[in-house]
Amino acid sequence: MDSTKVSGLKARLIAPENRIPFILVTALFLFWGIPNNLNDILIKQFMKSFEITRLEAGLIQSAFYMGYFLLAVPAAMIMRKYSYKVGLITGMFLYSIGTFLFWPAAHSGQYLFFLFALFVIASGLSFLETGANPFIAGLGNPESSERRLNFSQAFNPFGAILGVLIGTIFIFSGIEHDQAKIEMMKQAGEYSAYLESETMRVVRPYMVLGVVIFLWALLIMRTKFPVIAAEEDNSENKGNPRELLKYRHFLTGVLAQFCYVGAQVGTWSYFIQYAQDYTGIAEKSAGFFLTGTLVAFLIGRFSATVLMKYIKPGKLMGIYGIMNILLISIAVIFPGWLGVWSIFLSSFFMSLMFPTIFALGIKGLGANTKIAGSVIVMAIIGGGVFTPLMGLIASDSMAHAMLIPLGCYCIIVFYAFWWSHPVPLKIINKQD
Repeated sequence: MDSTKVSGLKARLIAPENRIPFILVTALFLFWGIPNNLNDILIKQFMKSFEITRLEAGLIQSAFYMGYFLLAVPAAMIMRKYSYKVGLITGMFLYSIGTFLFWPAAHSGQYLFFLFALFVIASGLSFLETGANPFIAGLGNPESSERRLNFSQAFNPFGAILGVLIGTIFIFSGIEHDQAKIEMMKQAGEYSAYLESETMRVVRPYMVLGVVIFLWALLIMRTKFPVIAAEEDNSENKGNPRELLKYRHFLTGVLAQFCYVGAQVGTWSYFIQYAQDYTGIAEKSAGFFLTGTLVAFLIGRFSATVLMKYIKPGKLMGIYGIMNILLISIAVIFPGWLGVWSIFLSSFFMSLMFPTIFALGIKGLGANTKIAGSVIVMAIIGGGVFTPLMGLIASDSMAHAMLIPLGCYCIIVFYAFWWSHPVPLKIINKQD
């Protein structure tokens, strides 16, 4: 192949023959953004309809991200044995089943049933993220893997925005009773019916979502997928997962992803509550503010894809991490409208972190890419660990709870500038 053709291939984000599977899988980034950020609405809604504390509401994220944690490795094993396509279809069917479980959960009136349904949804999403991220990264020239993954991940904020808008418009009723009104409703025997009606508001959006995901799974089933380099399973190229322990950029990538997801999920989960605590705005208004910060996230994701043509991904992520350290510090020290706007802007700078950490973490791992990707997806459990912890601290001060994402961004900056280079640990040891 001559140099002109090589240069042309390097300039392409995706080859023409791979466009249809690229589009179908890129759409999944949008689809899994919807339930991820509907959780932010559910936290506020279930605090109302089930009369639970901030800590108990934070268990929504714990149940959700436990699905990611427990199913990531089985997902990788299935895809390693069969293909990315089989894994993605399996994930979409699990996803749709979980959404359909919202109907019996609402009729049972049991909070634990909802947590189980969320666990099933996240189990499906674990398959999607374990498969879609490395599939997109490997669907072209390795030199453009970060750009390609950031492009596909840029559609995830569309799903996040859509999820929050759906929740704000169709789940939030806008009815917030004070304690005096609640006591009057209890005496009149009307309060139980009110709580039940608030619980039932979550059903229809999830049922519609389940139908869409089921139909998309059928569409993927009928589409021919290419075999990418990481899927080639020759007898001499099966890989050895134990080799992953030799790579510093992978091990620290797992830590960085754990911290990033904890920071992102915790920040968005309590954004509405932070805004209400320190500004007194209504739940629907706070919901639209959350939508706005996700738009900032979207803009950040697309702009990062462009900036990565000129600035190395790790360096750009480090700069963005420093910006978020400054912004979240302001939210801790100056709670109020200044703090709200600081958190609002932090979404722009967190936008590139997940796909960049993922792409840097799996770079150069060859046949071990699938299992490495699944372990990094397992690190998403950070959202389930840090969110209830923030809820516990938020019982005293919502501003103090923001210290947790602040610490997470400090670790991400270290990863970006010092730990993300793909150097085997055995080489590092020889140099010591």
